[in-house]
Amino acid sequence: MELLLDNIRKSFGDKQVLKGIDYTFEKGKIYGLLGRNGAGKTSLFNCLSGEIGMDSGGAFLREKEVSSPLREADIGYVFSLPILPEFLTGYEFVKFYMDINRDKIEPGKSIEDYFDIIRIEQEDRHRLIKGYSHGMKNKIQMLCFIITRPPLILLDEPLTSFDVVVALEIKKLLREMKQDHIIIFSTHILQLAADLCDELVILNNGTLQEIPADTLHSPEFEERIITLLKDEGSND
Repeated sequence: MELLLDNIRKSFGDKQVLKGIDYTFEKGKIYGLLGRNGAGKTSLFNCLSGEIGMDSGGAFLREKEVSSPLREADIGYVFSLPILPEFLTGYEFVKFYMDINRDKIEPGKSIEDYFDIIRIEQEDRHRLIKGYSHGMKNKIQMLCFIITRPPLILLDEPLTSFDVVVALEIKKLLREMKQDHIIIFSTHILQLAADLCDELVILNNGTLQEIPADTLHSPEFEERIITLLKDEGSND
């Protein structure tokens, strides 16, 4: 399975943020999307997820030489700022989510099994989401795609809100899941990208550029990335 991005363009007023995004992402890999603040990483994710419309271009999933337009149901999107119903408890929300996605649940998995996967304690499962920390809310977001197992998973700065132990657990989980998914996460933390990713792409000046995999752990890795990004000013 592959995700094909074809000439995606997006402007906000007179500012062209995405200037013709072309790329092919493959199942079984974790991709790091690097870029400076304001480079358009979240805009690209929002275009793929349908949160905002593209000005032109498209995104397609290809399986066995057959391509079809990317659908909302194909995507699991973990937002940098979690969007959850805070008037429900974590348990109530996950139960509701499982009920409406019953046909996608892995056979034999219970709601308690899913909570155990993301290490939310028993007493926290029945607390209002409103009282959850940012990291716990992100865990619930991630649990949604663990339940539905969409082919494409988009993670917008996914690990910055977690403590060290939880971040290690999530990285392990992503490595275990990658064989059945296309996983793309945006980050500006080079060390995290080098540690977790199979491949890196840089969003710079509105286009995507691949970084060869063999440079990920080379001594000149950080210097090369910085050189590529230094002329891209922040758009915040």
